[in-house]
Amino acid sequence: MPVALGRVFLATTVPQFSPFGYHPIEGEQRAGGETAMAGNKDHGGLGAAYAAQRPEDVAAIYDSWSETYDADMSAAGYRHPTICLALLARHLPRGAAPLLDAGAGTGLIGEWLAITGYPQVEALDISQGMLSKAAAKGVYSALHCLALGGPLPFADNAYAGIVSAGVFTSGHVGAEGLDELIRVCRPGGVIVLTIKNTLWNAGFADRIAALEAEVRVVRAEETAPYVSMPGEADTVPSRGLVLRVS
Repeated sequence: MPVALGRVFLATTVPQFSPFGYHPIEGEQRAGGETAMAGNKDHGGLGAAYAAQRPEDVAAIYDSWSETYDADMSAAGYRHPTICLALLARHLPRGAAPLLDAGAGTGLIGEWLAITGYPQVEALDISQGMLSKAAAKGVYSALHCLALGGPLPFADNAYAGIVSAGVFTSGHVGAEGLDELIRVCRPGGVIVLTIKNTLWNAGFADRIAALEAEVRVVRAEETAPYVSMPGEADTVPSRGLVLRVS
């Protein structure tokens, strides 16, 4: 059965995936700053995930982290799911379906989507262990253990909206992951995502501008930069972005 996580994507079914999903940025050795929290734990946390050289290594790290992930992120004051939920609710009508949680992790945002009136949400992620935790929450209608960055096995215009919290960041998924999300989102639907500033300044902003010039998306909203983990020192800021598909 396919399964989903919430922060990284490695295609367990796509062995040729490596050119797409791992994008280390020179000089960033600590997951864009979001690593102190898990640095001394056996699983290695975000620091280990961002430093991994192969997709299967990233998946294994998240698998081993799944037992404590929710507690660790709560202790760090993790904000991405909250930001994404607020943006989605502002730009997509209550009840719109289906949605895709692209990088669902343990299902942090999936629970809130169910509570706030989005009853049909599918989860996609790289880690079977994280997806198993998401499945146990009983809020997803389908689980897909897949990677972002390469082709997705979904029909064109399959989703009314897509949310991707904490995925477009150092060592995880870059701007090349946008094209497939746009393809599988319906015209008029929205893609809500967060982007680490380091990635934004390394070409992501230019890619968004190009997509707008091609009239493929409209930038419906962009937040000011914010710290995604206020409980962790030296966290590189991120921003939230809402793209409406043309």
